[in-house]
Amino acid sequence: MSDNITVRGFVATEPKSSTTPGGVATANFRLGCTERRYDRATNTWIDGNINWFTVQGYRQLAGNIGCSIKKGQRVIVVGRLKMRSWENDGRIYHVAEIDAESVGHDLMWGSANYIRTAGNGPQTVAAPAGSSTADPDGRREGNMEDDQNHPDHEGSDGDDGPATHSVFVDDATGEVAELDEETGELKGAAA
Repeated sequence: MSDNITVRGFVATEPKSSTTPGGVATANFRLGCTERRYDRATNTWIDGNINWFTVQGYRQLAGNIGCSIKKGQRVIVVGRLKMRSWENDGRIYHVAEIDAESVGHDLMWGSANYIRTAGNGPQTVAAPAGSSTADPDGRREGNMEDDQNHPDHEGSDGDDGPATHSVFVDDATGEVAELDEETGELKGAAA
């Protein structure tokens, strides 16, 4: 039996990023889910119990959590529920963990600006109708002048071929921005 769960709540801690000994990126944060009900007698919403979860993400999801999720934000998490318990000084502790498959902002509470992550290597970016497509560096296909003058062009700096790097593609505008591999932030983006 698979214990899949979808939870809405607030991010209670800043996400912590790390890497496993095998080199897999991880990120985790605490998620609080408050039960709310409407009290007709007072015409107000009342908070009930809070359920606490530890949300764990791996690989690409971990990187995106680190770049996107901040303490206090409202999120929706989809994943597998795992109950863990341990004993310390004669007392038994329990924790509910969610092995996340997806994490996203809850748009019921605010707006978000989504930026799609493109994988390593050459990618074709969808362009508006009637225009040519762009490669990950923002150059248009068929434009030899751009190709000849671009630093990643073969022979321009003695490389055997173009360098591969991670890029973000803004679905709304089609703009492409390079990702700083060390910090996980967009190069040249305003903070």
